[in-house]
Amino acid sequence: MWWRVISLSPLVSSSKPFLLNQMRAANGLKTWQAFSTEVYKPAEGILSNPGRTPVISFVLGGPGSGKGSQYTRMVETFGFTHLSAGDLLRKEISSNSENGAMILNTIKEGKIVPSEVTVKLILKAIESSENDRFLIDGFPRSEENRMAYERVQVGIEPDFVLFFDCPEEEMVKRVLNRNQGRVDDNIDTVKERLKVFKALNLPVIEYYSEKGKLYKIDATGTEDEIFERVRPAFAAWRLQKLSLILSKSGDPRTLTSLQTNYKWHPYKTK
Repeated sequence: MWWRVISLSPLVSSSKPFLLNQMRAANGLKTWQAFSTEVYKPAEGILSNPGRTPVISFVLGGPGSGKGSQYTRMVETFGFTHLSAGDLLRKEISSNSENGAMILNTIKEGKIVPSEVTVKLILKAIESSENDRFLIDGFPRSEENRMAYERVQVGIEPDFVLFFDCPEEEMVKRVLNRNQGRVDDNIDTVKERLKVFKALNLPVIEYYSEKGKLYKIDATGTEDEIFERVRPAFAAWRLQKLSLILSKSGDPRTLTSLQTNYKWHPYKTK
């Protein structure tokens, strides 16, 4: 599987001495141990400067893929904020705003909420947050969603995309066994939901794979096992940030050392 280490925003929340010391301390350790086990705290006031760009990660996976059980760990370990498209829509409806009333009426009429509406809610949540790192859950669900995102959020592409890949049989089993399943969940309805997921989501997954932004995670096994497979994606993100600082240090030996010792490549890795 080929994927590109994310293209970073110009933001670097850590100082150069800290990262250099962290790299020195990493000698002899696995990359994810050196760069991913620290609990990162959200940066304060990072979006108050309009010239700064947030780090965006889309999180994709079918019902029962296990991505939902990983959000708390990803948030606590890597300092990201979890934004759910569905939660944002429900929050807007409960606000009794004109926009919320429009969303509610659209749903009552059995229609799909326009993608631009959802994108603007996501953008609003990002702009109002003091953090600069976001996990976007439940969006984009289709190519139409993705294209709407690119139209509205011009210049703010996802830095990397996590795809929780799980066999259909396992996803069906998980959905039917979990307490949070829908009232009408049965093997037929679950399989129909998975069919819809494949039809709508797989083109999105393929799009970001071709762009080199997809990180495919084996979502089988225990929650602990899955999380250990999540770590490398964030380790790559940290390494990319570190490489940007080192590349500006004026000493080419530092970047060469990073590429050699940690098998890091700016675009592809296995």
